Amino acid sequence: MRKLLLLVCTIVFVVAGDYRAVSTQKAIIIQSEKSSKFCNVCGMTLPLFYKTNHAAKVDGHVNQYCSIHCMHEEALTKSKSVVEPQVVDNNTLAFIKSEDAFYVVGSSKPATMSMVSKYAFGTKETAKTFATEFGGKVMTYEEVSKEVKEGLKKDIIMIQKRQAKGAKQGEKIYNKVCKKTDKRFTNTSLAKIYLKETKLCGTLKGKPFQQVGLFLANKGNI
Repeated sequence: MRKLLLLVCTIVFVVAGDYRAVSTQKAIIIQSEKSSKFCNVCGMTLPLFYKTNHAAKVDGHVNQYCSIHCMHEEALTKSKSVVEPQVVDNNTLAFIKSEDAFYVVGSSKPATMSMVSKYAFGTKETAKTFATEFGGKVMTYEEVSKEVKEGLKKDIIMIQKRQAKGAKQGEKIYNKVCKKTDKRFTNTSLAKIYLKETKLCGTLKGKPFQQVGLFLANKGNI
């Protein structure tokens, strides 16, 4: 039990120091559903990956995503087009039109739902400054989207393997610190809402919270 709590505390500390994360006060949440603070596809907590957040209309509804990957994955899954895409400007933390953004691809900063990092800026100058300090190539939204779409199926396989490992770790945490439930969930976001509202596992945050959510969303399939 002590080892598990130490692991949870360590993970929370690491997440707190993640470049992608901002406080909930600084994060702009565009979607208005009950699950608004979670990615519409993978269920990850949006403020923790805010600097790679995207938003768009897919199937006529505005959704917010942890990454450009999840945005295009939903469009692929639903056989729909991405309409009016937006992205967080890493300089101002405001949402801007993706078509107007300059992306730095392949920097030393962490990637979200991909092996290659992608951060957006409102001006070419700020993008170049970031690339000079952290590496990477400055690209347009069209160029980045083309690259993402070409590698989407491969990335999905990689992510599914990673999520399966996360769900197994979530099962360990669930068995150690959570009250038991027979409820089933169709996605990770719904599982995390239930965890938050019922305090089934106390006040889990960060990666452990995501891992237990993954476990509950895939319970019976692990």
